[in-house]
Amino acid sequence: MAFDPSKVRSDFPILAQAVNGKPLVYLDNAATTQKPLAVLDASRRYYEEINANIHRGTHHLARAATAAHEAARDRVARHLNASESAEVIFTSGATDSINLVAAILTLVPGDEVLVSALEHHSNIVPWQMLCERSGASLKVIPCHEDGTLDQDAFRALLSERTRLTAFTWISNAFGTVNPVREMCAAAKAAGSLVLVDAAQAIPHVRIDVRELDADFLVFSGHKVYAPTGIGVLWGRRSVLDALPPWRGGGEMIKEVTFERSTYNVLPFKYEAGTPNIEGAIALAAALDYIEGIGLEAIAAHEQHLIRRAAEGLSALTDLRLFGPDDRVGALSFGIHGVHHYDLGTLIDQMGVAVRTGHHCCQPLMARFGVTGTTRASFALYNTEAEVDTLIAAVEKALVMLR
Repeated sequence: MAFDPSKVRSDFPILAQAVNGKPLVYLDNAATTQKPLAVLDASRRYYEEINANIHRGTHHLARAATAAHEAARDRVARHLNASESAEVIFTSGATDSINLVAAILTLVPGDEVLVSALEHHSNIVPWQMLCERSGASLKVIPCHEDGTLDQDAFRALLSERTRLTAFTWISNAFGTVNPVREMCAAAKAAGSLVLVDAAQAIPHVRIDVRELDADFLVFSGHKVYAPTGIGVLWGRRSVLDALPPWRGGGEMIKEVTFERSTYNVLPFKYEAGTPNIEGAIALAAALDYIEGIGLEAIAAHEQHLIRRAAEGLSALTDLRLFGPDDRVGALSFGIHGVHHYDLGTLIDQMGVAVRTGHHCCQPLMARFGVTGTTRASFALYNTEAEVDTLIAAVEKALVMLR
């Protein structure tokens, strides 16, 4: 039986509001998802019932908060099918996770970092900074006109100099789904470490890090119905154990003297200072929520919506869709002679929330000769009626703009 979004929309109070006198149609989910009551309640319960700092306190609240935080780590590990919960490092988000890895790797002149043309700035700039510090070189996997990566070029770029290969699972700009398992295997065969940016994948596909065989995987909680300010770096224990810590401070140490310090074991080695306790607990609640519905049912529903939107929008005059037909999550489009900002502003007045601009993918936009696109992105609570509202709003805005 097909998933019915009407049965869950009441779980998201924000969706009941009107914008400019129109029912809100929220199609900016690739930027951030809305939060269900289960997540809001988990955050509230933490502050109302067990708010305390964790790990070192002996009193009741400290023990309860520690247990809830570590249970959240276990929940994330199960969701990713990690070998152990110690491989789950809590961060502030995918960007923070990538910066952590870039900070702890040691490269030398002649080494190479390989990224793709589809990457978010968060999976470009930290590697540029690492290359600037170390004298290593940044190489880029090009993409085809349909927004898919050139796999022949990718394999040709891999060499014994490739120290790290970093690529997104799903493009936040075009919805392109990369063949991550095959790319991981090719990079590992070349002797490279591999980092997968799963920020856009986490709400849409099932992730199994043991099957994937990457060394690092990152995501942000707010992309998967959890709060902002919480994220995950999953790292293979054998790799993380061999790398140095990043930030110094409380919790990441075993013993400190003025002469030297010794560092804690995983995962605490990479979690200096008071963490986002509430965020981790709420992230676990978000994962429980989507698993309760069924990730495969959610994915099928979202795919139906994005295909309906692509079909309806492509019928409009001078409209160009970006990315392949089997895109996931995000649908990017442009209209000849119409600026994406103007289009987004007009359809917002009709109650439809989309994202306009370069989507933190300026190199990708330059590759396609545009400054930005209009992007509609979909979540489990979106409906066919909302897709039809989007299409009608774009059509009406085009009449107004021409």
